[in-house]
Amino acid sequence: MDLKEFGDKMEKMNCEVCGKSFNNEDALNMHAKAKHKPKEEEKKPLFSEQQKKKAKTGLILLIIVAVFIVFYLYGKTNEKILPPTDMQGHIEASPQSHILKEPMGVAVQKHMLEHSDGSGRPGVIINYNCEDYSCETGLIEKLENFAIEYPQHVYVAPFPKMTAKIALTKQGRIEILEGYNEPLIRSFIG
Repeated sequence: MDLKEFGDKMEKMNCEVCGKSFNNEDALNMHAKAKHKPKEEEKKPLFSEQQKKKAKTGLILLIIVAVFIVFYLYGKTNEKILPPTDMQGHIEASPQSHILKEPMGVAVQKHMLEHSDGSGRPGVIINYNCEDYSCETGLIEKLENFAIEYPQHVYVAPFPKMTAKIALTKQGRIEILEGYNEPLIRSFIG
């Protein structure tokens, strides 16, 4: 190789964009890629329009499903649980006593609303919930005294998970009490 050829090979290569000099073509190419990206590469979006549209649709559907779940759960947790006031679905059975220490089945309560002891006048049921509510001392005994005073048609029983402290029921009527109210109970019993 003569001196002229060596000089030609050593001739520097210049970047057309910024004018910087490089000893070889590989160095020039690396510089161009790192410092002067083609405009198409710079503007290329991370997601295509179709991908963005699918993601947006999926997010909207997810939000709608989440809203329905929240409303369903909210409705379930705020659902009122009260004793029955109708006879639909009753069974022909009577409770073992007018004063119960265990809950009276809903189907049996419905039968007692129709007629107490299976053949008497329509019944009145006094349900209480001292598991979820704070009941004052002697409350249950005071309620049980109504069953003693009206032995033909008044029943007293606990009703766990009821969303009331005291519920008075007769066919087609319910009265919710936050505490003991003797005049109101007597009036309801009639």
